[in-house]
Amino acid sequence: MASSSIPAREFLDEHSPLVRFVGLSSFSTRAYMTDPKLERTSRRSRMAGSLREQDSGRTQQLAGWVHRRRDLGGMVFIDLRDRSGIVQVSFGPDWTEPESFRAAGKLGAEDVIAVCGEVVRRPEDARNPEMATGAVELQATSFELLGDADTPAIPVHQNPGEEPPAEELRLQHRHLDLRRAPMQAALELRHRLVLETRNYLDRLGFIEIETPILTKPMPEGARDFLVPSRVHPGEFYALPQSP
Repeated sequence: MASSSIPAREFLDEHSPLVRFVGLSSFSTRAYMTDPKLERTSRRSRMAGSLREQDSGRTQQLAGWVHRRRDLGGMVFIDLRDRSGIVQVSFGPDWTEPESFRAAGKLGAEDVIAVCGEVVRRPEDARNPEMATGAVELQATSFELLGDADTPAIPVHQNPGEEPPAEELRLQHRHLDLRRAPMQAALELRHRLVLETRNYLDRLGFIEIETPILTKPMPEGARDFLVPSRVHPGEFYALPQSP
């Protein structure tokens, strides 16, 4: 069977047939959960990307990474990011505790926080139609710094049309690279493709059996499970290690 390579941008295009088939919408607007009860943990009451206008007036606690910070007119705005998306959080002297308001101005990119506040509708001229949460924001009353991050070696936030960092640099800082929206979209697309394939085969009556694979042993840190070769005396096969 002939094979062909697909450019990454075309592969992740939200309008491509492949993406529509597995139900993956744009990674900037997708929501992962439909039941708020499933979103609740000890650190949050909802996921950041799931807030909508119908949540206005409710007190919520969110947790995630500081995607970026903006200081405007005596107020501090941050974009809070978790796996479900991004929501704007505002800190102001009229609704934020003084200590939290002062500390908000010192937050940096990729700091991890838990923030509590009220969901409010944004003014019509301040809404962002490109964000799923663009009609609302969280007016923070207080927040807790869960993790103080060093200045990221590569930016996680990327403006539309902006070129990503060099691949060599991205691979050196893989933990940051995997937080970027295109990489998150690629991981979710792979997950849904594998899930759809397994569900399809399951509906046809197949069962999945994992068969061990024997390969040439590689000098690594973990211990290998070795199998002697009958064809090549003194040589061994090994079960491959997880990446």
